[in-house]
Amino acid sequence: MLLRLLSLASVGLLAAAEILSLSELEWTLRNEKANINVPAQAPSQVHLDLKDANVISEPLLGINDFAQRWIVNETWIYEADLSTFIRQRSHGAQSDRTLLVFYGLDTVANITLAGHPVAWVNNQFQQYVYDVTDFLRAPVNNDTALVISFESAYLYGRNVSMRADVEPQLVIDFEWPGARGFVRKTSSDFGWDWGPGFVPAGVFRPAYLVTLTDKPKEASAHSTPVTHPLLLSDKASGLFIEESTLEIHKLGQNPIVRPDESAPWVVNVSLAVRSMRADTRPTLTISIPELKVTSGPLTLSPIPAASNSSTFISAAFQIPDSVPQRWYPHNLGTPKLYNFTITLSVDGLPPASYIVRSGFRTVYLAQTAYSQEDIEQRGITPGDQWHFEVNGKAFYSLGTNIIPFDPFYARISTDKARWVLESAVKSGQNMLRAWGGGIYQPSDELTGGYDFYSICDELGILVWSEFIFSDETYPINDFFLATVEPEVRQNVRRIKKHPSNVQWAGGNEIEVILLLVNSTIQPVPQRFFDEFELLFVDFLHGIVTQEQTSVAYQDCSTTNGALSLDPYVLRLNNVTAGHIYGNTELYNYDTSQSFNYSTYPVARFVNEFGFISMPSFYSWEEVLESPEDFSFNSTVVVSRDHHPPPTNLSWPNPAAPQGQGQMTLGVEQWLPRPSTSDSNQTFAQWCYSTQIFQSLYMTSEIAYYRRGSGRGENNLGALMWQLNDIWQGVSWSAIEYSGRWKVVQYGLSNIFSPVIVYPFWTPETETLEVAVTSDKWEAVKGSVQLTWYDWSGHALNTSSLSFSVPSLNSTEIHKAVGLDNILPRGSKAEDVWMHVNLTAKVDGQTVTHEQQFVPTSLANSKLVDPKIKVTHKPNLTFTLSARGGVAPFTWIDHPAGTVGYFVDVATGKPLNGFYLIPGQDRTVRFVQSSALSKVAHPAPTDFVVRSLWNNTHL
Repeated sequence: MLLRLLSLASVGLLAAAEILSLSELEWTLRNEKANINVPAQAPSQVHLDLKDANVISEPLLGINDFAQRWIVNETWIYEADLSTFIRQRSHGAQSDRTLLVFYGLDTVANITLAGHPVAWVNNQFQQYVYDVTDFLRAPVNNDTALVISFESAYLYGRNVSMRADVEPQLVIDFEWPGARGFVRKTSSDFGWDWGPGFVPAGVFRPAYLVTLTDKPKEASAHSTPVTHPLLLSDKASGLFIEESTLEIHKLGQNPIVRPDESAPWVVNVSLAVRSMRADTRPTLTISIPELKVTSGPLTLSPIPAASNSSTFISAAFQIPDSVPQRWYPHNLGTPKLYNFTITLSVDGLPPASYIVRSGFRTVYLAQTAYSQEDIEQRGITPGDQWHFEVNGKAFYSLGTNIIPFDPFYARISTDKARWVLESAVKSGQNMLRAWGGGIYQPSDELTGGYDFYSICDELGILVWSEFIFSDETYPINDFFLATVEPEVRQNVRRIKKHPSNVQWAGGNEIEVILLLVNSTIQPVPQRFFDEFELLFVDFLHGIVTQEQTSVAYQDCSTTNGALSLDPYVLRLNNVTAGHIYGNTELYNYDTSQSFNYSTYPVARFVNEFGFISMPSFYSWEEVLESPEDFSFNSTVVVSRDHHPPPTNLSWPNPAAPQGQGQMTLGVEQWLPRPSTSDSNQTFAQWCYSTQIFQSLYMTSEIAYYRRGSGRGENNLGALMWQLNDIWQGVSWSAIEYSGRWKVVQYGLSNIFSPVIVYPFWTPETETLEVAVTSDKWEAVKGSVQLTWYDWSGHALNTSSLSFSVPSLNSTEIHKAVGLDNILPRGSKAEDVWMHVNLTAKVDGQTVTHEQQFVPTSLANSKLVDPKIKVTHKPNLTFTLSARGGVAPFTWIDHPAGTVGYFVDVATGKPLNGFYLIPGQDRTVRFVQSSALSKVAHPAPTDFVVRSLWNNTHL
């Protein structure tokens, strides 16, 4: 962990460190009222330190999101004594300089050191560096404390919003009203429709005291490169690298034009340096040892001797296209990474070398109009393209949306982030959208507390990155833009080294909100459109294009696209009927229409769509405190349903019955209604059934969008909302807060397979269409078997169909109209179902895919007791057998305290929530996360099996 990387052997050695993590100091936390004073930590946040001091209980427990609101309105003061550090620094060289480095402060804070005011800050997303040497040398009245006083971000935002010179904004409030747009802080900290509003405060990311000297000892110079530029800052270097960037692109590349794939690669390194020595001709050397490639010394612009500000330097060199292996998303190739050794040489200082890991790839966002040839020969619907290309080839973007992993950033671990990201890969996802209402995800533990982007690089999963603006308009003035600019520049510079980053979006849903309000609610004053364009078209777009050239920028996550890319002009409402533009989203909570394909958008790319579900009974056990809470509509359960949001501080959410009702209707209309004599089982089955409905709905949408790759819309993207959870409550997630997979996560594993078959049923016309869709870059051939069963498990008839599907396309292989022509002779819809099974050759290997077609609602189907038998085998392996009838959505739960997923022993793919047919046993193995599981060796007997039969039977 990062704390150990920089730890000291003892307190007596405190001042001997050139890099001192502030986590090594003894901190206290007190409120301004002075009635609370407790030990604290850094990095941390107020709620976490109050919990550790037993002032409050775990914030996620019970109704604590309501009971702990008092914390939000207080001013909280963190203090640490630096007397030992100051005393020993006084024995250092007079020329030594000390920097105070914060990689994240949450959010509005006054910083004082040794009685001297250092700074006032108001942006959670910036890093801050201060030369505090003179303050340490002359403490005021012997004050040796570092004090960080955090005022209420909510009250600060409210105060700003009520200034006479601040104009009102269009805003969607979720919980804490009227503040979030006026403070640069994680939007969802103020509450969202899937999570609580704790409005945390604190030193939430790592922070350091860094001492530099102009008398380095050559003997102690780094003989081998360090693993992070921060680690260069010791007495052997005399340097502090405030920012480090690396960007790989094609010669002449421009984000709005397809790159020349045969052109040389350009490797560009930029550094923001504070140096103890001046040099008029410093040099930078870039090496890739694995490729035996080096730039040789590249001459840089002069570096002054300065510790109170940084100097930007940059250098680049070219590599022939054929030399490196390219980085690909995991489902399209190998995510190949290389170690780059960066060596900075400054006169009078030993060479300073560090390693950065990156890869060679091109990405391109196609946004221009389809040609007349495409329209006439390919049957493309007129309008603009909107899809991504990697290394010169279009591909289908399969994925979900990421929200913050926890309400309290400071306790997020790399293990937790890695589990969620690995789960995405295991389910076939190749793209995640880092949602613009959360946080800029970090690149490493040393500066970010946990890792995200580097893991995505390693796993081969693309990231659609967004600036933190969401669901409202923003106050455009010089003060606001002055704090946003360094925030944006710092994060673009940091993230552009990651081959996983695929684009920058200006924010979340703001364009569509303006257009929707203007067209359906009331005319929007022109100033809102003007300010929107100033921020998202001029300001942010300008910064992104200045700072990098390898990825595209778009104004918002849901957009009608651009009329022109150069100059950048938005399309907004300049649309032609019958044409398709930009990307879109869908949220439809009328569950009677969930499987009506005419309600789904015909779109080039769908970046959000979802439906809510309950977490599992096991997740509720983590937070519910009384037996009476374990009920679908108990006060505590309902209080944790924030859909729709209360829009204010009303508690429990007065709008929650609407969300509860939507889940209820989804289950009752499409599944057997849970009702048994055991109240806990009934609650558990309700939780499970809401997840089944969610999975059915989402897989139906995804199959439809993927089928669009072979239709006029040429749909090439489906990103479901959402992947992960921030707490144990009602949400759109596929993975619960603990890391437990929901039913829909296994559903994604199925429907995101590279080659799929799906039965499209239109009940109004009694039409069944079976289509095969492939994301492969080569044509795929195979066969599909259609087998009808009754619910007792008897096969009634079967047929086989051959298919050939072109590259990145879809093919209809079967169509039938009228139930009399579809059902087995003499059968009724409620008595039968069809198993659809695909077999194909892909990359020289046999692959399979399966789906089911039920010609009526499962609520009407005449299910038969499956009499499931479970046979325990070594290594948490289980064979499930149906000794009675068919068990739809057979589900095996792993015990409380464990995190993992189930794989099909036969295929090695994730499997759960499947149809168990008599005579066709399924064997699954539990793959456990040792890093996240609290129970290391669960007993096989603690695993629980259920199916839809258990909705009405014990």
